[in-house]
Amino acid sequence: MIIDCHGHYTTAPGAHQKFRDAQIAALKDPTAPAAKPGAISDDEIRETIEKNQLRLQKQRGSDLTLFSPRASAMGHHLGNEAISSAWTRANNDLIKRVVDLYPENFVGVCQLPQSPGVPIANSVAELERCIRELNFVGCNLNPDPSGGHWTAPPLTDRHWYPFYEKMVELDVPAMIHVSASCNPNFHATGAHYINADTTAFMQFIEGDLFRDFPPLRFIIPHGGGAVPYVRVIDIGNILFGSELVGAVRGIDPRTGHYFDDTRRYIDALSLSAAEKERIYEKNARRVFPRLDALLKVRGL
Repeated sequence: MIIDCHGHYTTAPGAHQKFRDAQIAALKDPTAPAAKPGAISDDEIRETIEKNQLRLQKQRGSDLTLFSPRASAMGHHLGNEAISSAWTRANNDLIKRVVDLYPENFVGVCQLPQSPGVPIANSVAELERCIRELNFVGCNLNPDPSGGHWTAPPLTDRHWYPFYEKMVELDVPAMIHVSASCNPNFHATGAHYINADTTAFMQFIEGDLFRDFPPLRFIIPHGGGAVPYVRVIDIGNILFGSELVGAVRGIDPRTGHYFDDTRRYIDALSLSAAEKERIYEKNARRVFPRLDALLKVRGL
């Protein structure tokens, strides 16, 4: 089995974005009516998934994608806690509908209702809802809800401990994932994302977080940022991910392949069948115990 640990719903129906647009518009006009999620039919979801993520899954030979809301649209820096909470819930509920329509192809990973200056403990309830009620298997944790200004404490600070305690209790990992950048110094995908991944990696190396939480598990995406992980991370700590369908959707003119067609990189390496199995499946099942349990129920 090939498990893609990193997928986002970047092709959500238009009504979903209209809800977000209405939220943002209301920030500028307090007299505007309260924004409400628009109606989205199952057929609309099927159209956006079957023409995109599901089609590419089949073409590229992956079996299962850990699926979360569009990261760049989490927008934790926009509005306030109430707006973030409503937007997050709508996103997670939409992911749940995708999973229910395609349970063999997608498993849910949740967004969190983070907001600058708001205690991370306030995100615990949504994590618990998504894990216990929606049967998701993990979450995306934003180390910088300010959108590029880095006003939150380091991930090793006790500020984050209430959330880590819940992660350990629920036995779920978090993917470290920032959202859009509102700092003109940092291009979103070209700088902010890579900066965040590298920053998180170095914070974990320098801190004592895992002394306090030995079972805690994180996934650092996008190749681990600027950290030379190929030389320092062994096979047991590498998970396959393509970010399908990701922010970079173009074709590499040198090869003719899509940039997010990452399976071919693994297949081209001089790895044994057992090593590839670890990267493609076994490591993900170890890092996401709830995913492993779900697959075992299915006889996989």
